[in-house]
Amino acid sequence: MSAPASVPIRSRRPFARVLLPVAPGLLLTLLALAGPLFAPHPIGTPVTAPYSPPGKDALLGGDQLGRDVLSRMLHGGSALIGSALVVAVLVTALAAVLGCFAVLTPTLGRLVERSADVAILLPPVLGMMLIALAWPGGGRLAVMAAATVLGVPYAVRVIAGAAAPLAASGFVEAATASGERLWHLALREILPNLRATVLALFGLRFVAAVYVISMAGFLQLGPQPPAADWALMIRENAPGALLNPWAVVAPSLAIGLLAVSVNLAADALVPSARRTSAVGR
Repeated sequence: MSAPASVPIRSRRPFARVLLPVAPGLLLTLLALAGPLFAPHPIGTPVTAPYSPPGKDALLGGDQLGRDVLSRMLHGGSALIGSALVVAVLVTALAAVLGCFAVLTPTLGRLVERSADVAILLPPVLGMMLIALAWPGGGRLAVMAAATVLGVPYAVRVIAGAAAPLAASGFVEAATASGERLWHLALREILPNLRATVLALFGLRFVAAVYVISMAGFLQLGPQPPAADWALMIRENAPGALLNPWAVVAPSLAIGLLAVSVNLAADALVPSARRTSAVGR
């Protein structure tokens, strides 16, 4: 009597390899979004002496006005994450569409190359200042617009570079020969095979948006006092860093951890997206 066939057991390691890098970013995002619910004090009310060290009234000490640093930390992350997420989605979506069309349309391809060259020559800080200052009213929307405008040319070039081999592949040539329209070739034939590239690009653009928006906070081009914002907290509390370093260290660590977590998550998810693209092809 033959032995029963063994049933393969699916390894849980691939799932763990994806979950572990994603977990810190998810936890930090959830904490930032739900943070205002757990803030022990109002963000605008002084609760201790200016630049006081951590104590029972303020677990991370006080800021330059004696406000609770922990409460302002819990309130300050949601706006930054939300703004960076919107910028990353806009940049990635525009780049994905324009990049796929650029490899199929020579005129658009040349325009993309020239735009990317101009963006490379223009210093990012100068470009952000010009756009943010020219935007009516300024503020967070101006910074988000600047981050989007500055990010699109680079992102389009990345997508176009990844899409160029696909545009010359057999399945695109077959679709062209069958009379499919340009939008079908770009969005139905090329773009679905760029999942891994688009996902990796989204992670990079999110991190870049976090840095640009944070830089705008340092330059006072974004949210203005008394708003609770991680980047603005660093600038406001820098003069008293020796008295209460947590007022500067805490928001700095939060921004750095957010950027690293998103990069790790994107690196973990890209291989699975690449396998999905290969199966779909």
